[in-house]
Amino acid sequence: MPGPRLAKPPSPEAVTRLLKAWSEGDLAARDELVPLVYDELRRRAAAYLRRERRGHTLQPTALVHEAYSRLAAQHEPFENRSQFFAMASQMMRRVLVDHARAHHARKRASGGFRVELTEGLAVAEPRQLDLIALDHALEELAVLDERQVRLVELRFFGGLTAEEAAEALHVSLATVNRDWALARAWLFRRLKERPHE
Repeated sequence: MPGPRLAKPPSPEAVTRLLKAWSEGDLAARDELVPLVYDELRRRAAAYLRRERRGHTLQPTALVHEAYSRLAAQHEPFENRSQFFAMASQMMRRVLVDHARAHHARKRASGGFRVELTEGLAVAEPRQLDLIALDHALEELAVLDERQVRLVELRFFGGLTAEEAAEALHVSLATVNRDWALARAWLFRRLKERPHE
């Protein structure tokens, strides 16, 4: 996937128009979309990867390429820019967890793939977290509240703001703030209880 840099970000309307055309099978629209969303995806990937352990092997460009490849293989229509970035966040989570599992398999003694818990997921000081443990905890949370899991994907993995997450989830900002607080507290408690693998 090419990664040209744009002078200014595209309008949400332009992105939405191209997403709808791509969803209707217009591959030219898909090709036109790539440079419009590339910088934003790479910025979000870089922000996430900065929280990882030192010496990680996955680079932002590789994460964006893999997530975009998986996204392009999806056959779900995109309604708008927020929904696209929501799906991209989900794909980034899958890529990161797959990478963590591969890394963990190679280096079992290292305790897994570790990232910094920021964005308020940890209530106290930022701490190291096993990404595989986080994925397991999110699977458990999905049984209780799927929307909270999607919100964590959007905010933690995708780097969306609370406002962008509210738009992607079609809920109010107050609901996002409440769900974010509940999800953080639940995950913090669950990860504290879970022994490291």
